Amino acid sequence: MTTNFLNTITTQTWANGRHMVRCVKVIQETWDVRTFCFMAEQPVLFFFKPGQFVTLELEIDGEPIMRSYTISSSPSVPYSFSITVKRMPGGKVSNWLHDNLKQGDELAVHGPAGNFNCMDFPAEKILMLSGGVGITPLMSMARWYFDTNAAVDIEFIHSARSPKDIIYHRELEHIFSRIPEFKLHIICERSDELGESWFGFRGYLNQKMMELIAPDYLEREIFCCGPTPYMNAIKNLLKMTGFDMNRYHEESFGATPIEVKEEVLELVEQAEQEAEEINVEDMVQVEFSATGKSVRILPTETVHAAAAKLGLHIPKACGMGICGTCRVALTSGEVEMEHNGGITDEDVAEGYILSCCSRPKGNIVVGY
Repeated sequence: MTTNFLNTITTQTWANGRHMVRCVKVIQETWDVRTFCFMAEQPVLFFFKPGQFVTLELEIDGEPIMRSYTISSSPSVPYSFSITVKRMPGGKVSNWLHDNLKQGDELAVHGPAGNFNCMDFPAEKILMLSGGVGITPLMSMARWYFDTNAAVDIEFIHSARSPKDIIYHRELEHIFSRIPEFKLHIICERSDELGESWFGFRGYLNQKMMELIAPDYLEREIFCCGPTPYMNAIKNLLKMTGFDMNRYHEESFGATPIEVKEEVLELVEQAEQEAEEINVEDMVQVEFSATGKSVRILPTETVHAAAAKLGLHIPKACGMGICGTCRVALTSGEVEMEHNGGITDEDVAEGYILSCCSRPKGNIVVGY
């Protein structure tokens, strides 16, 4: 007689969508960085790919706001997940989270989502490059590799402004002290204001420093995350040395530059002027069945833009088809959808679209 000692798991498993969670812990990582830990009221297995992100659904000063943050914890600790947030000067959401979100508070999150992850790009030799708070997705990956006893060779290079700005410093030293194949290298721009000495690498990561730290970096799979100038410098370094950029993966952080916002506004104004010259017969109708409202738009405009013209608020965070927040049901007609991993093939087969990156190919009806 064979006895089965394995019990079936009846706990719910996380899937891309909207979920209510509760903040269970707040950790002060550095002077301006905090980690917020979340759990569900009823146990949920929060499985995701290390490197992916969630989108928080918040209300700040009476205004609904969606903001995406990388998950910094590992799916190897499945009943909770964490995000790590740096307080940014003038940052509306980051400052609100630091000043208001506390243990016991509930909020809605959307996700997980994102193509930047280590599971989809397996490799025996990895180089992780991070700058500032860009360490969060790479920390999730490092924790995953450590907890699962992965047989990988990791060179982890983190750049911080000063010793007091090194996020997860003690945990990094613990992880990388226990596995010979895991090697940690921290670079500080300068000493901090208190005069704390730094005896490691100083300045900015450059080619000579890269060759000294990881002489075989051309043979590694590279995961990079940090401020835009940091990642641009890394990409230029890699391209100049002949690195195969198909093995380079990045996640970006930072607010949209003012000049980019101004350029977008100019394009919007230009589009509005051109729209006035478009023949009405060239426009398509978008109907929102739940409200009975409809509007005619240009074929080049998105479903989300159509909703906005009617005063309908479809939740949106990234605007690039990454986060999956703006998912809606397409009940009639066809669209052209150019997403970046924020929706699954199963969702598409069931008739769902991402409104931020879907353009009607004719008259359509949306279940919203």
